Amino acid sequence: MSYECILVETRGEGSRKTGLITLNRPKQLNALSDQLMDELGQALLAFDADDGIGCIVLTGSERAFAAGADIPTMLPHTFMSAFKSGLISKNWETILQVRKPVIAAVAGFALGGGCELAMMCDFIIAADTAKFGQPEIKLGIIPGAGGTQRLPRAVGKSKAMDMLLTARMMDAAEAERAGQVSRVVPADQLMTEALAAAETINGFSGPSVMLIKELVNLAYQAPLSEGVGVERRYFHALFGSEDQREGMGAFLEKRAPAFKHS
Repeated sequence: MSYECILVETRGEGSRKTGLITLNRPKQLNALSDQLMDELGQALLAFDADDGIGCIVLTGSERAFAAGADIPTMLPHTFMSAFKSGLISKNWETILQVRKPVIAAVAGFALGGGCELAMMCDFIIAADTAKFGQPEIKLGIIPGAGGTQRLPRAVGKSKAMDMLLTARMMDAAEAERAGQVSRVVPADQLMTEALAAAETINGFSGPSVMLIKELVNLAYQAPLSEGVGVERRYFHALFGSEDQREGMGAFLEKRAPAFKHS
């Protein structure tokens, strides 16, 4: 499938490869238009359905991961037109349907919707040039894609309130200290590091990878006792998989496992 607002390719040489999606509206600093979000959703679901893909990396440009939503197209909306058209609701959260890991590789600005999109990924690897922020208050609005909900879970109430109410940006080092990003790397090593992380994940058992993702996300929604109970059932369930027998057998035989992702 051809796209106008994103670039899609496959990386890697193993039995499971990495799907790479690059946001590609450079003149608009990758502003997240309806068309871009539709295309992104289609590409994510296609990679998720492909048994040859084990992990997905989502990135932007050196200057901007995504500088926010597409303001010119949002300006004419009224309450009813935004509500009836499903503004944001209709195409921004397709990423949450993806069962395989999605890594955000962020350089430059990740502001507003760009920051929210990065937080919807499973973890963020940031270039040392990255800047994160939720400046919607400057526009007379509030975040609409989870900024007031995911940001406090990532960085805590006080820092989230600071960012949301003053519109200040965090640099990559502060974002790592706050827990919003998993690691910070030199800008020229960003894609090398992100693709290497994806390649590592690709080498593990697919069912284990997907269940870990599901369970960590559950941890933010369920009480501890319920989450641990579900984890225990999934732990037991994997003892019926080929990969469990292969992984433990390989450990005892002191060799690398050859997972079949089943």
